Amino acid sequence: MTRTKAAAWAGGALYLLMVGLLVGAATRASGTVHAVGSLLAVSLLAGVVRRKPQLALAMALFGSTAVVAGTADSLHNGLAPSYQGQFLSFLAADLVLGFVVATRTRRASIVAVAASTAVQLPVIGLFAHGDSMTVNAVIAPLAMAAACMAGLLSRERREHAVALRSQEVDKAVTAERLRIARELHDMVAHSIGIIAIQAGVGSRVIQTQPEQAGEALRAIEATSRETLSGLRRTLVSLRQADRGATASEQSPLAPSPGLADVEQLAAATADAGVRVDVRRSGAERPLPADIDLSAYRIVQEALTNVVRHAGTGHCRVDIDYGDEELSVEVVDDGRGVAGNGAAHGFGIVGMRERAGLLHGRLSAGPRPEGGFRVAARLPLPGPVGVPVDAR
Repeated sequence: MTRTKAAAWAGGALYLLMVGLLVGAATRASGTVHAVGSLLAVSLLAGVVRRKPQLALAMALFGSTAVVAGTADSLHNGLAPSYQGQFLSFLAADLVLGFVVATRTRRASIVAVAASTAVQLPVIGLFAHGDSMTVNAVIAPLAMAAACMAGLLSRERREHAVALRSQEVDKAVTAERLRIARELHDMVAHSIGIIAIQAGVGSRVIQTQPEQAGEALRAIEATSRETLSGLRRTLVSLRQADRGATASEQSPLAPSPGLADVEQLAAATADAGVRVDVRRSGAERPLPADIDLSAYRIVQEALTNVVRHAGTGHCRVDIDYGDEELSVEVVDDGRGVAGNGAAHGFGIVGMRERAGLLHGRLSAGPRPEGGFRVAARLPLPGPVGVPVDAR
């Protein structure tokens, strides 16, 4: 940092030295040559511009004014070969002015524009003569206006980029919150539904059938432990994300569930009194993690609704591994939409959101022959993977 600061101030000193050389060489070069020299010399102020733009503008105005004044004196004495272009040296100050407008506050920009105008216009009026007065009196404000416009456009583009990044961050945070809400809803709703069913069974048979009541209590214990473990993993991962923990600091988390765990889900649902018939078709193969998890959650939520609202003891889960899409269907022969409270909660909404995020589609509604049907179609990325059985 100290070395960079020293380089910046060294550049400023070299700029002043270069200005002195240009003024000293006024008797041997035209005003245009001095203007070009000023434009090249201002590059030495790059370090000062980044650190103290206002100071760099003051130095550029001083250097440009010195070059104009020194050249004018030589031209009036007849020592320099040309009187054209001497005021172009102020373009160097205009470049710095554009940087100040682009990077500083509005108040600082207004002060910089006022200072630049207060220096350039009087110098032009003092040292310009004849046609040169009119031309430079028009060109100087136009050059300053162009520099200010370029600075304003640069500032607006940067602010727009910052706003877009902020919107992207907000969208990512919202999407992550929705994802976590869906995960917690699916996990807790399914588990609490099973616990409620088992608790009801246990309370009814605890006096007459103690063994069955014991089985219900054991199912409640197992489901509760599994749910608490899942909640603990989720909360641990959220805390680690908030603390910015590195990968080496994070505890290993259990893999996300997928369609391979549907049989285990069906067994848990059977404990709640609903027998689930799982049918698979097509070439089973590994699926992308997001599709696999979403399909599992859709099945889980649909089974939860069957346990809670269908009033039936049987349902069917069909999983079809197609070439271009994955089809998941949960069908029951219960009460259908009558008395079905699923439509009043977030279950079907969450399933639709999951399918929509994967550019898929989901339908849910009563069947003509009775019962309720949930069907999801999730597109699969190509090319199709190698079937598991063929390996």
